[in-house]
Amino acid sequence: MRVTTDVWVSALVRRVFGAGGFAAVVKRGATEAGTIFVLSRGRMGEVALYGPAPQTSYDSAKPDERFFTLLGAGEDGSAMDARLEREKKFDPDIWVVEIEAGAVPVEELLSVKAE
Repeated sequence: MRVTTDVWVSALVRRVFGAGGFAAVVKRGATEAGTIFVLSRGRMGEVALYGPAPQTSYDSAKPDERFFTLLGAGEDGSAMDARLEREKKFDPDIWVVEIEAGAVPVEELLSVKAE
């Protein structure tokens, strides 16, 4: 049985705070199966947006894991915000979690797959 989205997001927020960072749920989506987007903001102004990895990234031996892929990065936060607005129009049940990971790399908080 797969962990619900709200439980998974709660665990992510706790991991970020436990690592000395900051996290906030910007948009709450469907409780059980909402798609998760993670917006990572660095202390020097850099921004990265992570979204669900393509289905081909999933391992059939571990079908319950959630994998993410880097959708965009840079110093232009407005481009990432615009992307999230388009995603919200396409699917109103998405979750948006904004994090400032602190000393821990985002790759240690999320299972990030290269495209």
